[in-house]
Amino acid sequence: MYLYHFGLTELPFTLTPNTSFFVGLAPHNEALAVLLTALKTGEGFIKVVGEVGTGKTLLCRKLLNEIPDHFVTAYIPNPYLKPDELRRAVAQELGVKQAQRMSLQLLTQRIQERLLELHSRGHSVVLILDEAQALPEESLEALRLFTNLETESRKLLQVVLFAQPELEQRLSTQQFRQLRQRITFSYQLRPMTKQEVIQYVNHRMSVAGYKGPALFSQSLAKKIAYASRGIPRLVNILAHKMLMLAYGQGSYQLSSKHLTSAIKDTQDATAITNYAVWLVAFSFVAAIASAAYWQYGGLL
Repeated sequence: MYLYHFGLTELPFTLTPNTSFFVGLAPHNEALAVLLTALKTGEGFIKVVGEVGTGKTLLCRKLLNEIPDHFVTAYIPNPYLKPDELRRAVAQELGVKQAQRMSLQLLTQRIQERLLELHSRGHSVVLILDEAQALPEESLEALRLFTNLETESRKLLQVVLFAQPELEQRLSTQQFRQLRQRITFSYQLRPMTKQEVIQYVNHRMSVAGYKGPALFSQSLAKKIAYASRGIPRLVNILAHKMLMLAYGQGSYQLSSKHLTSAIKDTQDATAITNYAVWLVAFSFVAAIASAAYWQYGGLL
């Protein structure tokens, strides 16, 4: 690979969610602040929604790392589970012994007893589900019933859902109105802006050990932002391929040609030729607006 070629200690643009590469851009910092604030209030459901590749899983890992010590977490990364499977998975995460063997009635009782035990010790319990849009309908209802477990002052179990927009569509139906009304905090992850993409790629290169002059110029990073539509996963894919292409050519600099080749090899990327057309059109409109201002501005 290109590690030694560019003086890196690790690959900067892998798709594995690695919190050491967390940049702390506005959308992710805001989402993390919403999550931590919501958890402190002790309410039931909290939801973070974002398109594929916008960094939900990385944010989920970051939350797990930074959640206050008095929280006990149950983390389910793949919630495509039937209701009884979901209950058993939650029980196992909470340390309920022999959760796979007991009856569902006894399991529900043991979960409640465990939650009360943790509450008596001063702990708050949070269930975190990644890819929550994959939950079957019956499991969504089972999840709602979990939050019925409460004391007079607070819920015994809080639930954080990380999901794609498909979950929003499901929750908007009449069938899930009870669950929808229990979601007290919600955050919509947005794509990165051009300036955030510049910060993102340079930060990841720095964390990976790069010490030389910036490989991703501002103009090049802006083109990457356009081609990726600001989606972090696509940014990673394009940047990784660009570094591979430069390494294959023995080059220590990145160019628009490397980006163009990377785009052609990436199905979901937007062709850079469209960026050039957009830039020309934007400049043309700006020129007309400027001319109109100077010609007619004095008459307004």
